[in-house]
Amino acid sequence: MTTKFEIPTLALLAATYALWAGALFWSPGLSLWLAIPLLALTIAQQSSLQHEIIHGHPTPSRALNTALGCPPLTLVIPYLRFRDTHLAHHRDSRLTDPYDDPESNFLDGGDWERLPRALRRLLLWNNTLLGRLTLGPILGTLHFLRSDWTSRHDPRVMRGWLWHLPGLAVLLALILLSPTPLWAYVLAAYLALALLRIRTFLEHRAHEASRARSVIIEDRGPLALLFLNNNLHAVHHMHPNVPWYDLPGLLRTDRARYLNANDNYHYRSYAEIFRRYFLTRKDPVAHPLWRR
Repeated sequence: MTTKFEIPTLALLAATYALWAGALFWSPGLSLWLAIPLLALTIAQQSSLQHEIIHGHPTPSRALNTALGCPPLTLVIPYLRFRDTHLAHHRDSRLTDPYDDPESNFLDGGDWERLPRALRRLLLWNNTLLGRLTLGPILGTLHFLRSDWTSRHDPRVMRGWLWHLPGLAVLLALILLSPTPLWAYVLAAYLALALLRIRTFLEHRAHEASRARSVIIEDRGPLALLFLNNNLHAVHHMHPNVPWYDLPGLLRTDRARYLNANDNYHYRSYAEIFRRYFLTRKDPVAHPLWRR
């Protein structure tokens, strides 16, 4: 938890919500096809800011931070559920574990072999970057909803959804009062989730050493801002409470140490990742080191 008010994050939060409101209420008057991408960008940016809030930013007050991050702009992901599952993901010894890492993209080998052939083909396509952009949002959301339904008697799961529903009702009312059609907002939310799949596509790999499972992508372009430097993912996992704007400085200070720690799991940019994996699978679906 931070001990101060972090002005860069607060300013970005204010700008993001202002741009979202402008995209919802003003941009459709110019062009609906301008409003949709603007909404997608602001929804994705808010998700990155929610990630910061989960890690104790940008104010000393947890209640205020939660209030700043709880608007459910993605429609389908309750903030409290995002918080609980993401903090569970930060148990680094369990990273990529098909059962104990809620954000793992891997399946247990035995589970994989029991899947119908058609579903296996979908999941193989989903392990290309193009597949993750097109199928990833729906497959990820269905997996998330199925997992929460299975755990529906857990009080934390029930609380997360009960707090989500009033916020969702307010959001839907705002959409219906705006000139943006509901279908256009749903499309924008889907595009936002697709953008976020660029970040999560290869954030983690299967590796015997937990410290070597998180990537460093030294991109300094627009996606780095959209993801709030979470492309420096190994640095974030080593310093989860450091704010987004300090991560590049940490990497610059001791780049060799971080690359040695993560066994050089490293890319120069997202452009390199698009070139290499747009139509090519980086990983298998079945975890190569895990089988129950």
